[in-house]
Amino acid sequence: MRIRHAASGDYYEISPLLDRWWGGRPISGLLPKLFFDHFNDTSFVAEEDGVTVGFLIGFLSQSSRDEAYIHFVGVHPDYRKRRIGRTLYERFFDEMKRHGRTIVRCITSPVNRTSIAYHTAMGFQIVRGDGIADGVSVHSNYDGPGQDRVLFAKRI
Repeated sequence: MRIRHAASGDYYEISPLLDRWWGGRPISGLLPKLFFDHFNDTSFVAEEDGVTVGFLIGFLSQSSRDEAYIHFVGVHPDYRKRRIGRTLYERFFDEMKRHGRTIVRCITSPVNRTSIAYHTAMGFQIVRGDGIADGVSVHSNYDGPGQDRVLFAKRI
């Protein structure tokens, strides 16, 4: 497997895959091209035999000089359970350490139990919010009205 920095043109390959990789859920709108244009130095693509098998879109926080943020991560369904996601996260952590960052943050939906379990297994801590949904602490209306989110933080 090869891990490389994302490039602007990767948007045209990855964007059409998103809804399919998420089981038909319409999520491609959550990853506009601007992330591929403006954050490619801190974002990564995993390839195997010329096939895109995963990606991670992340960036340096402009507000907190010791923090970084992971916006979106995806792994091709046929390639899951092969440590591709972990490898992408570790590459991001290494890159963020080189930039002097010590905390990485990310979010997920409270109904995404797989993501919650994955992030906690990766050493992320759930950041206490102002409510509970499905037994987990959430930050109410974080992504807009009725869009509660689970926030994570990890020291690297």
